[in-house]
Amino acid sequence: MKPELSVVIPVYNEEAGLAHLFARLYPALDQLATRGVSYEIIFVNDGSRDNTALILADQFRARPDVTRVVLFNGNYGQHMAILAGFEATRGDIVVTLDADLQNPPEEIGALVDKMREGYDYVGSIRRKRQDSAWRTYASKAMNRLREKITRIKITDQGNMLRAYGRNVIDLINQCSEVNTFVPALAYTFARKPTEITVEHEERSAGESKYSLYSLIRLNFDLMTGFSIMPLQWFSMLGMILSLLSGGLVSLLLIRRFVFGAEAEGLFTLFAIAFFLMGVILFGIGLLGEYVGRIYQQVRGRPRYVVQTILQDNALNEKEGN
Repeated sequence: MKPELSVVIPVYNEEAGLAHLFARLYPALDQLATRGVSYEIIFVNDGSRDNTALILADQFRARPDVTRVVLFNGNYGQHMAILAGFEATRGDIVVTLDADLQNPPEEIGALVDKMREGYDYVGSIRRKRQDSAWRTYASKAMNRLREKITRIKITDQGNMLRAYGRNVIDLINQCSEVNTFVPALAYTFARKPTEITVEHEERSAGESKYSLYSLIRLNFDLMTGFSIMPLQWFSMLGMILSLLSGGLVSLLLIRRFVFGAEAEGLFTLFAIAFFLMGVILFGIGLLGEYVGRIYQQVRGRPRYVVQTILQDNALNEKEGN
């Protein structure tokens, strides 16, 4: 029988924490199995450079009945790893979970219970974040800005502990976007979304794979991938600045005819010119973000390359029959 629950876990250079993950993940899901929730776990190794792939292979051999491992040939990013995991899932409920144990695996049961109430997308909100202060405040600020731009209501966009219905997963699997943000994409397809509050813990081992630059890039992808509002805002800003510039030129002409040539305002003009040049450069960069997305999409290259999949072929043949 196909499992009811599929758990997708992207993994990148997590050898130090995988043992802790296994020690909590499998007992938590085995406990769900006693309640009649059959499950499978799909690890997606996103081109790890340490011994992560070997550890995942060992875990597959230890629990081949519920474990599958997708191995990439390189590093394609967390969201590409999640999409590859989605394509391999078989369950009616799909839960994504980070490998760093900041989201306790014991919370998966709460998401499953909520999905059984008839929802097709269940997001989660961290009750008390264990991140650094700057990261917490920056994330909240970006959440508010993102909601105004994209109209997508995700309270805690950085939390990947989420549950998706099969109808949402099937629609996501039909998409071919090169750059995307999975929770936001799922939200656009969900008929009945909701959110619940979950616990949050400190990272069990290792360090975050998201640098400040990576977080900025992620938010650029999110905003430009789901809205053209930044371009519209910049167009309106351009029109306002054009009107103000025209008014300033008219004022300077009037002053020249009334007071004659003046040198005192030279530095003010330089300041205004530099400000306008900065605005122009920002606009060019913003437009470049959209053009870059188009360029990456039209090339038609594979979003990721799967090197191999570790799975129990005997079980697959039984399901096929």
